[in-house]
Amino acid sequence: MTDLQKRSLLKIAALSAVAAAALLGCGKKEEPAPVPAPAPAPVASAPAPAPKPEPLKIAFAYVGPVGDGGWTFAHDNGRKALEAEFGDKIQTSFVENVPESADAERVLRDMAGQGNKLIFGTTFGYMEPMLKVAADNKGVKFEHATGYKQAENMRTYDSRTYEGAYMAGVIAGKMTKSNTLGVVASIPIPEVIRNINSFTLGAQSSNPKVKTKVVWVNGWFDPPKETEAATSLINGGADVLFQNTDSPAVLKTAEAKGKRAFGWDSDMTAYGPKAHLASAVINWGPYYIKATKEALDGSWTGGTAAWWGVKEGAIDLVSIADDVPTETKARVEEVKKGLLDGSFAIWKGPIVDNTGKVQVAKDTVADDKFLGGLNFFVKGVEGKVPNSK
Repeated sequence: MTDLQKRSLLKIAALSAVAAAALLGCGKKEEPAPVPAPAPAPVASAPAPAPKPEPLKIAFAYVGPVGDGGWTFAHDNGRKALEAEFGDKIQTSFVENVPESADAERVLRDMAGQGNKLIFGTTFGYMEPMLKVAADNKGVKFEHATGYKQAENMRTYDSRTYEGAYMAGVIAGKMTKSNTLGVVASIPIPEVIRNINSFTLGAQSSNPKVKTKVVWVNGWFDPPKETEAATSLINGGADVLFQNTDSPAVLKTAEAKGKRAFGWDSDMTAYGPKAHLASAVINWGPYYIKATKEALDGSWTGGTAAWWGVKEGAIDLVSIADDVPTETKARVEEVKKGLLDGSFAIWKGPIVDNTGKVQVAKDTVADDKFLGGLNFFVKGVEGKVPNSK
């Protein structure tokens, strides 16, 4: 090999090396390993909603059937007003036809045992049984209608039904033709005696000549006995009937015999539309709503008594018949207004009993203690109060 050939080979080798180096320089550079992104911070979950409070369980013990059209029907309307007011905050139940006997204690104990925390007993005869049950169930609140005994966890409530009785009397005195009124009475307790007397006082305010006859049936709800008593009064000359019983039997009897009568506790117009003069009604809703609100917000206190009337929206006279004279209707409205604003008192002296004894002195207004213990008939009511001395 000549020198020229050797130089050529070396030149070729050098060029090849340069080319190889160039190729290496143009290769892909090694990328650094990516830094992993930090994990996202955990999102705080919304707090679980607080459990919904259990509804307040409320029970009612009724002395009669809810369909009696009177006393128990009015109480059940009050229970329904509670449900409309408080919705799912409460849960109500009732037991009807609970007798005023030892059986009442059993029913009340069962209500407490079923978790009811507010229990209403809606008749006078439940007083002693409720006291016993309340003593054994301190965590339960008890409300007793028309009674007078209270305890730490038991209180009483009542309506001034005598206000409705007086207003009915104003109409009765004007509408009677025989001047003889008849009352079908239930049980001789102050509540009933007060209503008979107030009805008579109202009648005397529009007709001083009236007299009142009374027949006792010794029960609250007994339609056959109520019918028999009403018939007896009509046969005795009464042409306008009043009642302190729970069914519409008295009004039905008056309708059948062509006489006049009043509804009691609830609007009874439909039971005797021709006989019906007006209905003295009770609205228990306002009190039941108040008591339940107090039980819900923790302000309920036992050992107290409430007695509500026209002033509190608990008593009214409704559905006055068209043939009642305009001036008589106006007088009823005057009485109602006076009871509402306190300017009129039904039991203002002089008031004399039917033996001639002055029971309320002239210009004196009887207080609630006096009214709560009445055991006499006013002048104009025939006979005497059973068991009174």
